Amino acid sequence: MRRTPLLSWTPDAIVFDCDGTLMDTERHWQDARELTLRDHGLRARPGFAERAKGVHYTQCGRLMADEAGRPDLGAALTDALLEHFRALVAADPVTMPGAAELVAHAAAFAPLAVASNCPADVVETCLSTAGLLAYFDHIVVPDSAVRPKPAPDVYLTAVRLCGAKPAHSLAVEDSACGVQAAVRAGLRVLGVGPRPEPVVAATTDLWVDRLDDPDVTAWATHRESRALAH
Repeated sequence: MRRTPLLSWTPDAIVFDCDGTLMDTERHWQDARELTLRDHGLRARPGFAERAKGVHYTQCGRLMADEAGRPDLGAALTDALLEHFRALVAADPVTMPGAAELVAHAAAFAPLAVASNCPADVVETCLSTAGLLAYFDHIVVPDSAVRPKPAPDVYLTAVRLCGAKPAHSLAVEDSACGVQAAVRAGLRVLGVGPRPEPVVAATTDLWVDRLDDPDVTAWATHRESRALAH
C-alpha cells in the first residue's frame, strides 16, 4: 500500500462529487455542450472543455455564450445545455469504475453525502438508477443560500449535515473546480481520474486513476471490517 497519511486515516464523514466521480456523466456534459453550441451555430475557443469541467451548469451556459461572442444568449444556452444533459443521462446512466464498491464499503464506517453542482433531481435520478442513492445520508446542491463549486459551500453544508468537522472529513473529487471547493472547505481530498495539472494534484492528499485502485480498495475494506467487528 502507498505510504500516505490518507490511507492510515479513518474519516468521520465522506463527501463524494457525482459527475465524473460516482457517475460516468462528464462525457454527457461534454456532448451536451457540443450539441448546444451546434444547435445555435456557435463555437467555443480551444480548451473550452477543460475550462468548463466541474463548473455549475448556469456558469457554463454563460461561459459558452461569452466565449462564442454572444453574451446575450447566456440564458438560452443554459436551458439548452441542461435539456440535452438530462436526455443523455436518462439514456445512458453508468457508474465510474469502482464507485459502487467503494461507496458500499465506505457506508459501513462513515456517513456519506454527495456534493454536486448538478440539479438535485439529476443527481438523485442517477444514483437511484445505479442503486447507490440509499447509501447517502444527504445530497447537497447549490441553491439560493449555497454557492456552487469552486466556492466551499456545498462541502461545508454536506459535512455539517453529516455531523462532522471539515478537517475530519474526506472529499472525493475528479475536477480542479471540485478540488478547489473541497480544499477551501478544509477537507482532505482523494482525487480520481486523469491526473490534472501539477498545481491541482498537489493540493490533494492522494490522486488515483480509478476508484478501484487496489490501495484505496484495501483501505476501505479494512475500515469496513473494523467497523463491522465493533
